[in-house]
Amino acid sequence: MDKIVLLGKERYEHREAMSVYFVDDKKTNDLLNDIENNPHVYVLACLMDRQIKVQKAWAIPQKVFDILGTHEIDKLSQYRVEQYVEIFTKNKLHRFNAGMAVIFHNAVLDIMHEYGGDASKIWKDQPSSATVVYRFLQFKGCGIKIATMAANILARDFKVKFSDNYSIDISPDVHVLRVMKRMGYIPEEKPEMVIYKARELNPEFPGIIDLSCWEIGREFCKPTKPLCGDCVVNDVCKKMI
Repeated sequence: MDKIVLLGKERYEHREAMSVYFVDDKKTNDLLNDIENNPHVYVLACLMDRQIKVQKAWAIPQKVFDILGTHEIDKLSQYRVEQYVEIFTKNKLHRFNAGMAVIFHNAVLDIMHEYGGDASKIWKDQPSSATVVYRFLQFKGCGIKIATMAANILARDFKVKFSDNYSIDISPDVHVLRVMKRMGYIPEEKPEMVIYKARELNPEFPGIIDLSCWEIGREFCKPTKPLCGDCVVNDVCKKMI
């Protein structure tokens, strides 16, 4: 078994459902983790996570809630899209404020209309992983990267049970691409190559190696001056730098 897969499986199999670290602020982090009582907060945050720093993206819902004075989905749905655009633009919540405000508003309405205000219906009752990914893809502005990331966190960290994990792909961000290339799994940093290589390495749960690759890229396999001697995969890495 490839070491990167072994690391991913060890992390997945040997830990219980846990509180996930999203942001530094405890209030915000606790709400993001409360997928039982406030699952829509997690969904909204996932949709904000693009082309800005992770911590800033995941903090956006809480900032909106603080401005509106509520995080309840039925009350959030009563505000017009123009009001969300004003909030995003005035407070510079995102790099693309007007567009992301529309995505936020549409997601609130979709959760109300399609899921009766309970976003956990996206993943309840052990649906297939393909179903969960597809349901995320139905949200305006949600691409495959966000959809698979959202499903992967649910399965890997929150231990949400799906009937299978076949469709939870790896999320090819910059850290993952760099690690997979330098280890010699792919010849160049192409997202589609990473996705299919992960499927080849561990077809029953391709995304299981996502977190390990991301952590290696962040901690050791830096863009310049990588810390190869300290890296957990140093002995099997081909160092294609």
